Amino acid sequence: MSKKNNNDQKPNKEFVFQRKNYLFLFIGIAFIALGFILMSGGGSDDPNVFNPEIYNFRRIRLAPTLVLIGLGIQVYAILLNPNKNKD
Repeated sequence: MSKKNNNDQKPNKEFVFQRKNYLFLFIGIAFIALGFILMSGGGSDDPNVFNPEIYNFRRIRLAPTLVLIGLGIQVYAILLNPNKNKD
C-alpha cells in the first residue's frame, strides 16, 4: 500500500472574491442606498392634506432606477472573475 503524504495536498486558502469584486459590491450598495434615500420623504404632516410631492420624478422614476442599477451592479460583482486570463 502506498502512503499518502498530507503535505502535498494542502487546501488552498484563498478568498472567493478579490479586491475588484468588493469594489463593485460597495458601488452597488451605494447606488441602492442612494435610491432608497431619494425615495424617502414626500409625506404630509396632516393626514387630511394631500401632498402631490409624492408623485414627482425623483420618487417615481429616478430612485427605483438607481435601485435597479445597483442590483445589476451587485449581480455583475458576484459573477465577475478577476483572475480571468486574457489570451
